Amino acid sequence: MARAAIEETEVLIVGAGPTGLVLALWLTRLGVRVRILDKAPQPGTTSRAMAVQARTLEFYAQLGIADTVIQSGRWATAINLWSNGKPTAHLEFGVLGAGLSPFPYALIYPQDEHERFLIECLAAEGIHVERSTELAGFQHADCSVRAQIVKPDGTREFCRVGYIAGCDGAHSIVRERLGIGFPGGTYEHTFYVADVEASGPMMNGELNIAFDQEDFLALFPLKGEKGARLIGMLRDRPDMKDGDLTWNDVSQRVIARLQLDVRRVNWFSTYRVHHRVAEHFRGGRAFLLGDAAHIHSPVGGQGMNTGIGDAVNLAWKLAAVLRGAQPALLDSYESERIGFAKRLVATTDQAFTEVTSSRPTARLIRGQLAPRVAPLFLSFASARRFVFRTVSQTAIHYRGSALSKGIAGAVRGGDRLPWIKFGSNGQGEDNFAPLKSLDWQVHVYGDAGPEMRDGCARRGLPLHVFPYDDAMRHAGLRRNAAYLLRPDGYVAMAEPDGKAAAVESYLATRGIGPRRQGAARTDPHFH
Repeated sequence: MARAAIEETEVLIVGAGPTGLVLALWLTRLGVRVRILDKAPQPGTTSRAMAVQARTLEFYAQLGIADTVIQSGRWATAINLWSNGKPTAHLEFGVLGAGLSPFPYALIYPQDEHERFLIECLAAEGIHVERSTELAGFQHADCSVRAQIVKPDGTREFCRVGYIAGCDGAHSIVRERLGIGFPGGTYEHTFYVADVEASGPMMNGELNIAFDQEDFLALFPLKGEKGARLIGMLRDRPDMKDGDLTWNDVSQRVIARLQLDVRRVNWFSTYRVHHRVAEHFRGGRAFLLGDAAHIHSPVGGQGMNTGIGDAVNLAWKLAAVLRGAQPALLDSYESERIGFAKRLVATTDQAFTEVTSSRPTARLIRGQLAPRVAPLFLSFASARRFVFRTVSQTAIHYRGSALSKGIAGAVRGGDRLPWIKFGSNGQGEDNFAPLKSLDWQVHVYGDAGPEMRDGCARRGLPLHVFPYDDAMRHAGLRRNAAYLLRPDGYVAMAEPDGKAAAVESYLATRGIGPRRQGAARTDPHFH
């Protein structure tokens, strides 16, 4: 990379997994100059994280890449619960998420394919991952960061950047250099993951989770009729290390009870599951995202999606500050994301413990109570919607954030904008379409008065007015109210009376202006 380009780096991203790649892509689209490093010589070649949730697809729609991702993956249209070898519940994702998101399902898209696609998207923007390249350390200066980088040939390079984003996993060098604690623990069992070719009742193209008094098994369909990802539990073998275990060490009891005929194992690995949350997500001009900030059980397929949520949350804030917004805007990254991470770890920890524990009470729950209670619970529409909103991450909100103001109808500042699919009112397919601008904007559902129209025009703030209908009322949107939206699709301010002055005051106080096309303005605090 040319020396001039290195010196002009505004954000140095360490780690090129999905979190770092999405951060780089979103920042690049906003005109921020980035550099992304990864110590691995090549992208991952195994399918680790599998599920791409609805909220992530909504973010990808903003970037214009959702359709390609969906075509490359496999829809998980339903989930089946099994107990003691018998099916106990069948849930249609389309029913669970109907009317809540343009993507009322989970998408099965192996992480190795996912990463390669994001790398291609970045390359199309002129950004290439620097492989076999490591961050050795960094020091804060008054208005910048001096980073030390070890290149593939072993030589060291010093560069000056505006900010550092640590997307470098559970053993994060960025977190280590910041001296931020990573408290938590490790679950008692060893787990395995295997990509297999198989046949049987569970090979139905749907998600399948089997509970047993002694074991559990999760099956994710892969592309092709015979391909599947299995996740299960290995009972401890004190005489063997995790890396010495093979498919032959997997108990065949639950597999046989489910009539799953595994004909070929294409890939097998074991791992320990940890649950940890960093004490802070920020240290000066350095930030932690993804597994560098939080790791937890695979229950619900939340890990990768949470990291991508971190990336989107931080990206627009970094871009805004680099364009001249108040630096205090960056304080909201930790406050908004750390609370969710702690709740996620707590809830997945409890669920995972019950699923995997060898305690007699846990075995009773898996083998007897869960098969009876789950179908009854999910027979209620409100319960099904709760499950979808939780797993899809569309329920995440920032109501307690310093950036969130007001309430209009049932929608509060900090809420994700409710999704509205239009009929024939001539405004496009849905109210999420304008979010592709990646910019601040105002939505009015009903009529916008002259004051609001003039105020938005004066500030160069996009105004989108949608004729009011019953779908908006059911979603809790108030007629003629003004909703100021952040670039990530969350409501910054809900102004019930549609007053332009309130919206203008909100933006002016934080130094936020319309996004300029092309490059971001220079951060006045980074010279």
